[in-house]
Amino acid sequence: MTSSKRKVRSVPHQTFLSKTFHCVNIISLILMISSGLQIYNANPVFGGRGGWSFPDFLLLGGWLAGGRKWHFAAMWFFSLNLLWYGLYILVTRRWQRRFADSGDLKALRVSQNPKRKNYAWHRLVYTSIIPVLLLAILSGLAMYKPVQLHWLSSLFGSWQTLRTVHFITVPTVILFTIAHSLLALKVGSFRLIKSMFV
Repeated sequence: MTSSKRKVRSVPHQTFLSKTFHCVNIISLILMISSGLQIYNANPVFGGRGGWSFPDFLLLGGWLAGGRKWHFAAMWFFSLNLLWYGLYILVTRRWQRRFADSGDLKALRVSQNPKRKNYAWHRLVYTSIIPVLLLAILSGLAMYKPVQLHWLSSLFGSWQTLRTVHFITVPTVILFTIAHSLLALKVGSFRLIKSMFV
């Protein structure tokens, strides 16, 4: 009985809202990436219409209009999910444990504790993805409504620059997800990742 209690306690506890955020985030990201690649194939960012395209098994939507519908529907889920999670960590003051501060930068420079350094890297990566996510959403909205949001699209200069910036945010988010998962493994082993979904 004691050992089973210890086993249960050894699993990190995550709130229902944190689990919901991660699940919605992953699902909406998969939908946005696959439908975004469908849009990309209609007119590749690099190389024009004759440029390199992605294989069909990675695509969602079946055609350009279908890809756009899936992409923008998933975008609202993704954006609203980020918004409520941002409010959640602000109200609960979880941002103090989630985002990097001067102590983390100091730990990366002088700490001899590998776990402390891994924790600092984790928080730094977690913090650095925020401007990338905002850039992805803003550049996406600028392409979605270029006339209504002309002031936003004009900030990127040309249409090609806008498309390139938006496209580059995709591999950046994928790399973040991989780094986030690997650092979570180092900081809290598989128990930490499992606790997010179970």
